[in-house]
Amino acid sequence: MNEDILRYPIGQFTPRAVTSEEERNNYTKEIGEIVPSLRKIVRDLNEDQLQTPYRSGGWTVRQVVHHMADNDINAYLRLKRGLTEEEPMASSYRPNVWAELNDYKETPIEISLVLLESLHHRLIHVIYGLKPADYNRRFNTEVLGWITVDVAIQRLIWHNKHHTSHIQSLAERMNW
Repeated sequence: MNEDILRYPIGQFTPRAVTSEEERNNYTKEIGEIVPSLRKIVRDLNEDQLQTPYRSGGWTVRQVVHHMADNDINAYLRLKRGLTEEEPMASSYRPNVWAELNDYKETPIEISLVLLESLHHRLIHVIYGLKPADYNRRFNTEVLGWITVDVAIQRLIWHNKHHTSHIQSLAERMNW
């Protein structure tokens, strides 16, 4: 299979330049669907399957699930800073190094699934309270540069769908 398709099964992230109110209203729906969709895919996976990389040289299913939780923690904190501070420099992290820590290798994925559920509930409540101007607030990141709250939410949704697709496509290829 083509390496680009394995790495980016839903394509690379492209932010919407202009987002309608209806699209923004769908953010909460999309965020609310992330964990149930992920749970459906991983619910019957055994230990060997959780230890299977989604592609050659890629993370295992377990690492991907833990990464999703850690990424969303960081994204949530950056978003809240963007909403409460004037153009802050948001913190960064090194996901490839984090993925090598023991918690990624030994912690049951249920811990990260519960963490994602809780975090997404909080995020949905934050989004419900946003005013149109709040979506244009921005913050700076080392990796992404300047981004708006709107793009940060789009990216969080894409990122979760991206990794869920990694696991889904692996399960399909392996006939799990």
